[in-house]
Amino acid sequence: MADPTTDLESLLAAADEGVALDGLLVERTDDGTYVLETPESREAGLEGEEIERALESIPSLVSNWRYWDAIGGEGTARRAFLRWCERAPPTEDRTLEDEPLEVPERYDALEDGIVREWGQLRITGELVDGGEGERRYELRHVDDADRAREELERQENPRDARELSTYDGDGRYRPLKTAPTLRSGWVFPELSGRELVDAVEFFYPATIANWHRERRGELDVDHWLETAERQTGIYDVIDELPREAVDWMAEACCVDSQCLRRREWEYEEGDELEPEGGDGPFPCREPCSLVVAAARKWAILESEAERTYELEFTTSELNQLAELIDAVADGRTDEIREADVNDGANRYRARYLRAKRFDGDGGLEATKRE
Repeated sequence: MADPTTDLESLLAAADEGVALDGLLVERTDDGTYVLETPESREAGLEGEEIERALESIPSLVSNWRYWDAIGGEGTARRAFLRWCERAPPTEDRTLEDEPLEVPERYDALEDGIVREWGQLRITGELVDGGEGERRYELRHVDDADRAREELERQENPRDARELSTYDGDGRYRPLKTAPTLRSGWVFPELSGRELVDAVEFFYPATIANWHRERRGELDVDHWLETAERQTGIYDVIDELPREAVDWMAEACCVDSQCLRRREWEYEEGDELEPEGGDGPFPCREPCSLVVAAARKWAILESEAERTYELEFTTSELNQLAELIDAVADGRTDEIREADVNDGANRYRARYLRAKRFDGDGGLEATKRE
């Protein structure tokens, strides 16, 4: 537990340079007296016991200052993120997504827990009982919002987030950390502010730093064309991807259903892509390595000449092909029950179509028109 006497001593020592945070202002003047300003009042000429009594009458403002003074790192992404977590007014950022909470209202809210969502992470900030303004943070999956802690796998070390983010709920490797496939069933019940930031960064690398730079108006964005043109080796071909194909690529890879980052890059400056960039809190400043790798394949495929083929299908079979493609593209094949033969992507329906319309080697029987 923090010592209130030490808090006052530290605050008064800091007042030589001036203290200004969340409505609290304390300054030591040239004559050795103090100026104290709060959202409700302003007093000047305070000495010794007077300033101490005045500060003791506003414990939440003092303990709030002590907490953020201990956090330190003014101007850093870590500090800005922790203040965002409890909806504190920004101290240096240019924007805020929602109405900030001042200290009295914020302390009341922290008693019950302030909840924020960061991708698929659910962050709850709370005051520590008897901790003189100390905060602790719970981190869990958004899908586990209503589950009791006892039902979840307890985690202690922020580094455990790296392992939790490596595989999805079915044990498949997650090459894209910001894909909406983070497995649930775990909880970090009591993290310090520094531990919270570390855990979030293990789950979603660089998202806090880029979010912070964006809020300060300092996010450097590399658009598709400049990214593509600087590629070398086997990826040198991606700048040959047709303009319309870059739209298709963005629709395939860079939407909320596939990635939680909000795409800020376009085809090039002044040439926006047609698909929306998403609604996530953290931005995507350039095409990621997964998009670049996929673009290489699409660039090669798009270089092929088009041909016209004749296929024989019933209307229902043609519709079924569309249903199969949608099911695979939306990642819902595992949700289709084996007994649901009304769904065109049903496994037995697909096997029947293959047996009827495909040759023995799995190829589609088609005749090319000359």
